[in-house]
Amino acid sequence: MTDVSADSELFYQSLPVFSEFAKVSDATAFAPVPEDWTLLASDIVRSRDAIAAGRYKDVNMVAAAVVTAVLNVAGRADLPFVFGGDGALVAVPPALVEAASRALVSVRVMARQTSDLRLRVAAIPVAALREAGADLRVAKFELSRGNNLAMFSGGGIELAETILKDEARVEPYRLVEPDVVEPAPLDGLSCRWEALPARRGRMATLLLRPASGRVEDLSGILEDLRGMLGIDLTGADPASAPVRRSSLRFRFPPSGLKLEARMVGWKRGRWRTYLSGLAACAAFVFGVATGRRLGPFEPERYLHQVALNTDFRKFDDTLRLVLDLDSRELGALTAYLAREEASGRLAYGLHVSSEALMTCLVFSLEDNRHIHFIDGADGGYARAAQDLKQRLAGGMAQGAPA
Repeated sequence: MTDVSADSELFYQSLPVFSEFAKVSDATAFAPVPEDWTLLASDIVRSRDAIAAGRYKDVNMVAAAVVTAVLNVAGRADLPFVFGGDGALVAVPPALVEAASRALVSVRVMARQTSDLRLRVAAIPVAALREAGADLRVAKFELSRGNNLAMFSGGGIELAETILKDEARVEPYRLVEPDVVEPAPLDGLSCRWEALPARRGRMATLLLRPASGRVEDLSGILEDLRGMLGIDLTGADPASAPVRRSSLRFRFPPSGLKLEARMVGWKRGRWRTYLSGLAACAAFVFGVATGRRLGPFEPERYLHQVALNTDFRKFDDTLRLVLDLDSRELGALTAYLAREEASGRLAYGLHVSSEALMTCLVFSLEDNRHIHFIDGADGGYARAAQDLKQRLAGGMAQGAPA
């Protein structure tokens, strides 16, 4: 007899992977997340204030800390997550709900005490999302061996975000802070690369949603981007990818190291964390300069994989992209988006900047287990989401009866 609970616990780890991004438009690649799983959701309140104050890197770090903490309490197991710039969501099996929820609450306290950022947090059962009319389906996109990104469909992610921001609806799922909060396990979270300059012109942070809500309709959009605009997102290494060896910038000491020490070293020693990070940075600089292997760190292999292991393209019912575009591509893209929006085929939000930000999750250099979260500078995903919201509101107003 099959052990249903064991099957549920190992659901995501046993899910087949695909390595061609075009597969994201294939509905058969997505499998339903088990009914007994829970979606841990987080979102930074009034992230626009932090953006206006020039603190968007703090926002990105808190969102990445959510993913890091949950994966750490899971023993660094492969779990499906979404990094959204000013928030993150992670789906967990029943055995991890309690520990992962404690970790999420700890990140909330850490964000408030170290950065004066307020984090909404909730644990929403997948069953509750389905009862409310949505589904949560997931596919697994392989960046490189052992490094995967979850792609979601079914409307569950959007519904969870809506519930999280609704004071009445979130009440049954709200996570409450205990009197004593243990520090979140943030080992692996780092903030050592400088902002990535646009090599080709501008960084476009784009949220794009097929009006039909159907995964299959992504195929036509991806083909339009490739055929009409010359922006190919389906290859292993698109020209518009924001991270290249030539765009990676490192300084000593890194400008983000103090931020890293403040968050990762919360409760366990900020200066100890800073000095440890400083030593690691010195070893990194030496290794890159000489090309010599230092323990598990192989400079050339690592730098090559950094470019591969980025989440600059992903899907959670909304196609989320950070692209390095030249002026012709950006002009063609904005014209295409305006035309398709007017025709009712898609909805979008766009933010354009001169740089991108990269926040890193490095679990093992020896096993090449590292993922790098990409966001546009000056608000990136948060401002693109605001643009999308305003466009949707404008469209509804135009379509309303007089």
